[in-house]
Amino acid sequence: MRKNQKPHIIKHVRCRESDRTGGEYFMHHELEHYGQYLTECEKSKNTIEKYLRDVRAFVRYMGGRELERAEVLRYKKELLAQYKITSANSMLTALNHFFKWLGRNELCMKTCRQQRQIFRDAEKDLTREEYRRLLQTAGREGKERLRCLLQAIAGTGMRIGELSCLTVEALKKKKIEIHFKGKQRIILIPRTLEMILRDYCRKYRIKSGCIFCTVSGKPMDRKNIWKEMKKLCRGARVAETKVFPHNLRHLFARCFYEQEKDLVRLADYLGHSSIETTRRYTMLTSEEVCKKSLELDLF
Repeated sequence: MRKNQKPHIIKHVRCRESDRTGGEYFMHHELEHYGQYLTECEKSKNTIEKYLRDVRAFVRYMGGRELERAEVLRYKKELLAQYKITSANSMLTALNHFFKWLGRNELCMKTCRQQRQIFRDAEKDLTREEYRRLLQTAGREGKERLRCLLQAIAGTGMRIGELSCLTVEALKKKKIEIHFKGKQRIILIPRTLEMILRDYCRKYRIKSGCIFCTVSGKPMDRKNIWKEMKKLCRGARVAETKVFPHNLRHLFARCFYEQEKDLVRLADYLGHSSIETTRRYTMLTSEEVCKKSLELDLF
């Protein structure tokens, strides 16, 4: 479906009350076109999956009722009652994108404003010491691939979706070159990490292509890595809430900023186009640290 083509899908939302397959019909036949549109817009795989998941949840909520603004606003209230503001806003953004695709701009909702968070959630704050315990546990349990993988992400700040671009060929160049959505991103490989990965490739006779692959030869993806990381938690004595791939990127950002205090350079290394995005990676550790920073001898 072309971008300017008007989809005729509203009629499928108004299914019979007794027809339980109405939502399924809508999703399988019409959301497929929306998914194709997202692909044509060069949205990432994860973004496409999220947008479709959020829209499917809304369709299930509608249950065949007519698509009206009052219903949309009621759904927004339910989201705000069930989820944190950041999560609800993310879902609203996905729905607004969908409504615009439908040509129903009048259904779009305002996202909720909130104060910018100034300190990190302690339940998700992975420390250097905890990271080292994860590495030690992976080594002790003979999971050398996972150990090197964790070092690769934490040592470069790469996104989990960029890991497949870490190839033997890139290792020889000492940098990873990524071309996506008309943009080029360069990820430099630190000298110490380069030596670790060279030894790993030599030991397991990896001579070309992606360095971290499954038994079937496919690049490891988010689900593979997430599952393997969670298995380290008990042995490393680290809370599961802190152990997920993207948290290694946050760890890289915090360690770099603590050492260099250069937000602009950090944004370049993380591949951010906005400094505001980078700021979220450099929040102070806890509420107590924030309070101490406000002791300005003014009392």
